Amino acid sequence: MSKFSGDRSKDRTAFVQISKIALSLTVGLIASGLTIIAPVEAQTNPALISSQQQNEQLRELLKLGRQYVDAGDYNSALSIYERAAYLDSENARIFSGIGYLQARQGNFNEAAKAYQQALSLDPNNPELYYALGYSLANAGDNDNAAVAYYYATQLDPKNVKSYIGLGVVLLRQGDYERASDAYRRVIALDPNNQQAYEIMGAALVQQNRNEEAIQFLDRSLQQFPNSSELRLQLSTALLNTGDTVAGLNLLQEAAQSDPGNMAIQMKIGRILETQNNFDGALKAYKRVSYLEPKSVEAQTAVARIVLAQKDYLGAIVEYEDLIALDPQNADAHYNIGIAFKARGRQDEALTAFNKAKELYQRQGNNTGVENVNKQLKEL
Repeated sequence: MSKFSGDRSKDRTAFVQISKIALSLTVGLIASGLTIIAPVEAQTNPALISSQQQNEQLRELLKLGRQYVDAGDYNSALSIYERAAYLDSENARIFSGIGYLQARQGNFNEAAKAYQQALSLDPNNPELYYALGYSLANAGDNDNAAVAYYYATQLDPKNVKSYIGLGVVLLRQGDYERASDAYRRVIALDPNNQQAYEIMGAALVQQNRNEEAIQFLDRSLQQFPNSSELRLQLSTALLNTGDTVAGLNLLQEAAQSDPGNMAIQMKIGRILETQNNFDGALKAYKRVSYLEPKSVEAQTAVARIVLAQKDYLGAIVEYEDLIALDPQNADAHYNIGIAFKARGRQDEALTAFNKAKELYQRQGNNTGVENVNKQLKEL
């Protein structure tokens, strides 16, 4: 947290201001599979405004807003809370309610702005810092999310979910040491928190501390024997140490207990492919492609295996599907050209190679261009 001075009250005020500036540059949502627990108190009780409110109009608005929230009509509720904020711009809970409603609709940038406003009115509220961290993390601003979660942990050192949120964003930033520290704190506070063990294992594996990871994950699996994620992490550590048989066996166990887990199936496919077990690899990749028809990674793997098996007609079909998913994929155009060429379909091969060359040139991929030129000369 070196961006701040050390004076917490000043730092928190500075952070609210800094976050407002940084937030305007944030675009898009997080596409990560890591899970952060959604805020609870700061979000689920936005309608519980102090009974000391004297303004009858405000009370009626808040009552109506609560009815809309309970009915799941978040647009109408948001409109009501914005009117309430106009009447009482000094009420942190109203802005917290607006943040909650924006977050429920996926408007995380707007949610963060509302929570920043709430924090400017109630700067020592750990739940508001947690909610701000949650919104920033989902908006893709991991740097400021980490700072928000950090202040939440400082204000409420026994709140497990703040450490989990902090650990997740630190992992996303590649700060594995501090992520490990956060999850050690989670485990100390809540020894039965399975997610903490899973992400702690991931942090150890990412740091290539494989022997330590194997010991930790082995113990963790004894505590959580049904966790496919722990098996996935342990198999990765075993594979990193060269123990392919044990690693693959663990993956297959995990796949049986969690057949819908695409990460496990992709990993099994990659291992089998390196062992030249193309039939087994293809089966695993096709399972992922079936589970997630829009997965470019899975479709690429399926097409690659079919081409490696010299099933050129099948490869054409698979690469056509891949190109439909990812039209600017230069390798896909190149490889379908190879399959067309092998089938004697010269004109289609020529079209595919020329498209691949155009895309490689745009990417500055000189090796790709050279490979295409070799194929064109042969044609």
